[in-house]
Amino acid sequence: MSKAGALDLASGLGGKIEKKEVLSAVEQYEKYHNLYGGANEDRKSNYTDMVNKYYDLATSFYEFGWGESFHFAHRFNGESLRESIKRHEHFLGLQLGLKPGQKVLDVGCGIGGPLREISRFSLVSVTGLNNNEYQISRGKELNRIAGVDKTCDFVKADFMKMPIPDNSYDAVYAIEATCHAPDAYGCYSEIYRVLKPGQCFAAYEWCMTDAYNSENKEHNKIKAEIEIGDGLPDIRSTTQCIEALQKAGFEASHRPSLPSPPQTLLPLFSSVIWSKDLAKDSPIPWYLPLDKSHFSLSSFRLTAAGRFFTKNLVKALEYVGLAPKGSQRVQDFLEKAAEGLVDGGKKEIFTPMFFFLARKPHSGDH
Repeated sequence: MSKAGALDLASGLGGKIEKKEVLSAVEQYEKYHNLYGGANEDRKSNYTDMVNKYYDLATSFYEFGWGESFHFAHRFNGESLRESIKRHEHFLGLQLGLKPGQKVLDVGCGIGGPLREISRFSLVSVTGLNNNEYQISRGKELNRIAGVDKTCDFVKADFMKMPIPDNSYDAVYAIEATCHAPDAYGCYSEIYRVLKPGQCFAAYEWCMTDAYNSENKEHNKIKAEIEIGDGLPDIRSTTQCIEALQKAGFEASHRPSLPSPPQTLLPLFSSVIWSKDLAKDSPIPWYLPLDKSHFSLSSFRLTAAGRFFTKNLVKALEYVGLAPKGSQRVQDFLEKAAEGLVDGGKKEIFTPMFFFLARKPHSGDH
């Protein structure tokens, strides 16, 4: 039940930003990033403003192109993009060992596509934590349409300081969301605090891989394109994520040598903690939907032809006044992101699916 029409796209552009302020918001957002002379520290210190502006500006484009779940997925041959996205979400539920009736937290939930899917798949109650007012209002509408508004809800909050009591949730997950945090340790510490002892946190993280070379200009250009196009302060390495988890108190280990699926998809006991870049074993590259050399009718809006159509649609809507001034600029930096993501994927210097499962010890474990 996501938005599909041109007028829906136009009406949502800018989110909660006043239409006359959209162009100014785009200019302010661009100034945060390296491609426009911005600095990492500025993005980190102003992350709330930067990420909110990003999602106000980009959410309608995301929903127009991706549907309700704004993430990539490990994908098998013969599997559609939609099917792989759902399986990617189910995989999280299985790894967390979710049981009917449990209370689960989705950190950085977008408009709630994954939380609705996981709630129905695992028969759990899911709370989506999000700091963007427009995405929450859209998510509530979609919950009502899907008939899950009794089991799924939202909390408007910063995941660096959650207004949630200690030991509140049976499980916590994040899908390509905590990469927006200015400090992984601070974010993971908050997740640790609200998670019940003995329970697990699972996530798909956006990371630079070991193949990334910070001295390589092309690598840095790709990294900067992804950062501006996706509202990120600074993309962390996989090692930095594991170190931040351990510092926060989780039991976590980095075992990149784990066997390939299906062996790694075996049921896990709470003491078996693991991490792996799932992009490495994906039979169909995760970035294929964005690759300009690829064409698909089922995900037409993500293809080169579909993006060209959207670009001209937005241009026309802006020209006649149905879309706010600055909408084309948003389309431009999202296009930059798509190019950076494809290049980063092809060179294997970036992954959007570094998966980890981390357990909060029982109080008597240490």
